[in-house]
Amino acid sequence: MKARFALPALFIAATVLLPAWSALARQPPEPVEDVARSFLAAETAGLPGQVEVSVGTLDAANQLPPCTALEAFLPSGTRAWGQLSVGIRCVAPAAWTVYLPARVAVMTDFLVAARPIRPGQIVGPDDIALRHGDLAAQPATALTDPSRAIGAHVRIAVAEGNTLRADMLRLPPAVRAGQSVRVIGSGPGFTVSNEGRALNRAAEGEAVRVRLNNGQVVDGTARSDGTVEVRF
Repeated sequence: MKARFALPALFIAATVLLPAWSALARQPPEPVEDVARSFLAAETAGLPGQVEVSVGTLDAANQLPPCTALEAFLPSGTRAWGQLSVGIRCVAPAAWTVYLPARVAVMTDFLVAARPIRPGQIVGPDDIALRHGDLAAQPATALTDPSRAIGAHVRIAVAEGNTLRADMLRLPPAVRAGQSVRVIGSGPGFTVSNEGRALNRAAEGEAVRVRLNNGQVVDGTARSDGTVEVRF
């Protein structure tokens, strides 16, 4: 005859409560969303106009363990405006990563053609107009400053009402081939700077290749101050 042993009441209570405790031990959505929102606000602080940041929600029924150290980042090559995904990683106590959908609207004035513009034409004040809207919904090279367009030669025909882009115009070079330039690189959670030499001519917003002092060649975007921005 097998002996029967009575389990301690405390053990029975712990066994019954364990599933309920596990269900409660998940990451609250609010801190994750707040970190993403604050990160995007900081990333877009220098943009013109009024910036509006909206972040999607984290599923309240997620199975992620609670985190005490959260940090946000952008996937490589992602600009911090328009429709995007922002990454949130847990550093401690357990490592995990989630991505939240986000939308960053940049409400400001940008340039449009006030009338049809012919190839080779020099842009005058009457050829352009300002339109207010979401700059993030426009091409990356959309112009916002009339002084950048007036006096420039037009490369291609521009229809009335179309957004005026830097690549439509022959703009003065921000970087010349052979010029020494400062390269500013950024990635998830870091920013670095380096020195190099431009391998091609580029106006603001155009692509430029730079040979760094260590011999490495990187691709970046020319800025109006002569620096080159690289995203890792």
